[in-house]
Amino acid sequence: MRIRKLLIAISLSLVSLTAIAETLKLGLNYPQSGRYEDQGLQQRLGAFLAVEEVNQQGGILGQEVELVIRNTRSDPERSVRNTADLIDNHDVQMVFGGVSSAVAIAAGKAAKERDRIYFGTLTYSNATTGSAGHTHMFREPYNAWMSAKALGRYLSKEHGDSNYYFVTADYTWGWTVEESLRQFTGTTDTSAHPGVTTPFPTALTSDFQAALNEAAESNADVLALVLFGDDMVRAINIAYSMGLHERMQIVVPNITLGMARQVGPTIMEGVIGAAPWVWNLPVEQGYEQGEAFVKAFSDQYNMRPSSAAASAYSIVHQYKDAVERAGTTRTDAVIRALEGHRYSLLKDEQEWRAFDHQNVQSVHVVKLRPREQVLADEYSADYFEVVHSLPGAEAARTLEEWQQDRRQTGMPLTLQ
Repeated sequence: MRIRKLLIAISLSLVSLTAIAETLKLGLNYPQSGRYEDQGLQQRLGAFLAVEEVNQQGGILGQEVELVIRNTRSDPERSVRNTADLIDNHDVQMVFGGVSSAVAIAAGKAAKERDRIYFGTLTYSNATTGSAGHTHMFREPYNAWMSAKALGRYLSKEHGDSNYYFVTADYTWGWTVEESLRQFTGTTDTSAHPGVTTPFPTALTSDFQAALNEAAESNADVLALVLFGDDMVRAINIAYSMGLHERMQIVVPNITLGMARQVGPTIMEGVIGAAPWVWNLPVEQGYEQGEAFVKAFSDQYNMRPSSAAASAYSIVHQYKDAVERAGTTRTDAVIRALEGHRYSLLKDEQEWRAFDHQNVQSVHVVKLRPREQVLADEYSADYFEVVHSLPGAEAARTLEEWQQDRRQTGMPLTLQ
């Protein structure tokens, strides 16, 4: 009898040890290569730092966290295959990542089909949590509407009577950013404020040269480059070589540290853009957790973190928080824990809004500093002067505006 009891006790102990030894897997679906490689790398570094911290804190519900990564190459079809593989073959409990909005939207649908949450890490198209939004998609950064509203207020004040010219990437992110920026700058009249689209993701240098030649022939005072990643880098270099910066205010609606760093401080000086977060913000505003993140990231990787790194880092910590408040990794319970949840992590208060799963947060308009100020930083990265901020509740679409968008695209008026 004693032997039997001992064997049962040993068996129970082994089961317990096995449970403890099992890891909780998270899937990071991001571009390791291609036009958005730099933004992808920042996501990976931010995510790994967060996982390291979470494991030092005891994991999630006592389970060690493991990050499983896949390369999207900014290809929506590949992102769908990656998401299916991560969930079906590796049993990840949630997936996050993406730079292209088309990638995030496609991967999010694949995650929903498998009853997993997808967190958009760098996706700005209104559609992500708008017309294409669903119960399993949560977006951590702001959307095009929010950034355009903040930018529009600043530009209307500083360049109220200006003529605009738009150079826009021809896909969902570009379309919605241009549409939103036109709305909030009063430049919806395309005859007075013309523009041109450039191919995505296959644009050549000659495409940007042709677009900027047209801009140069216009009477524009403001040049809006609705481009991202390497596309923006190539276009702004051409614009600078043409001397357009001397006669036009250059605006990059969504700017990241990586993009600024790729171009360099000389060419980027004076450019205006928007960002959900920049590394100097918590330092200047005294957000302690944000300051700690900046220090930990800078010390570990010998560079400053971008908004892409901050987004991936925040998602891991927010997923841990939601799971532990729910007491389970079951997707429906985690969704309920996220909906309506308010928190402060790297900046001021943010909210996972219940009706659309948009992260409502403050939006910051930035102006790129002169070269000597940029280089004065220990990591030569003090690019951003925050010149205007808009509270999240003021920047985000209202329920009525969101429902109107859903109605126009034939979508249900609640997330399905």
